Amino acid sequence: MEEIWVEKYRPQKLSDIIGQEEITKRLQAYVATRNLPHLLFAGPPGTGKTTSAVALAKELYGESWRDNFAELNASDERGINVVRGRIKDFARTASHSADVPFKIIFLDEADSLTNDAQAALRRTMEKYAGNCRFVLSCNYSSKIMDPIQSRCALFRFRPYSKQDMTKLVRKVANAEKLEVKPDGLEALLYVAAGDMRRVVNTMQVASAGGRAVTAESVFTTTATARPEDVKAMLELALSGNFAGARDKLDELLISYGLSGEDIIRQIHRTVFDLTVPDKVKVDLVERVGEADFRLVEGANERIQIEALLARFALTGGSLKI
Repeated sequence: MEEIWVEKYRPQKLSDIIGQEEITKRLQAYVATRNLPHLLFAGPPGTGKTTSAVALAKELYGESWRDNFAELNASDERGINVVRGRIKDFARTASHSADVPFKIIFLDEADSLTNDAQAALRRTMEKYAGNCRFVLSCNYSSKIMDPIQSRCALFRFRPYSKQDMTKLVRKVANAEKLEVKPDGLEALLYVAAGDMRRVVNTMQVASAGGRAVTAESVFTTTATARPEDVKAMLELALSGNFAGARDKLDELLISYGLSGEDIIRQIHRTVFDLTVPDKVKVDLVERVGEADFRLVEGANERIQIEALLARFALTGGSLKI
């Protein structure tokens, strides 16, 4: 494959970041004052946390940003020895910049750090605050211990809107001379679900066989079932046609090669599009949650999904759909 597009189109400046205007304004204010506190970036994957950290370092340090910026992935190096070793060694050394008196340590996926490592990190953040700032990135801020959170300015990144993702799709399509069909755009937005990194990667993969991005190429290359197919399966079940819904499930499993958890996630998204009363949707979502829990615990995915479809059929029968 050619150059990875998600890296090729990664914003290099804070002003280039799409859809997180409030966050970039606050970060630009830190750049202007040449000072910042410890930062905690929290939000779903693909919403610009890593990009914002790197762009912040580039604007602060200019050409010398690599000498003053250290990036560690806590999911790979999550033990206390990493905090006591690599992080502490980098934190205790002085900045190489004449304008900025501190360096930055960017700790990605910090919610994967063990409790002991977080306790050691808390002390390191306190001891070396004079010549080092920490930027912690996580998907779930609740997994970061309170003493660390209280030392950081919190930035919450939200999933990208369809409008923001459409802007980037058009930008990439024009640069790469791609034709994105209307159904292809809708498919990209559905598959990405607010994840900007996923939408760019999906574009690159879907266009590998040609220069047009269609719904068919998107769903095929991402192993995602068409939402209308999932909806048809649920409507068959609600109408009392359990055998038909089961056949549709077989078709989805064979055509798309989905796992049980993939199907459960798509069923959950589709429940809200069904033409049933809200009270019924509440019950159905609860049943979907039970099935998802059982799959996570190791239950047989075929049995659990068929049991879920059976529950849909029973619910539909009581409604006389």
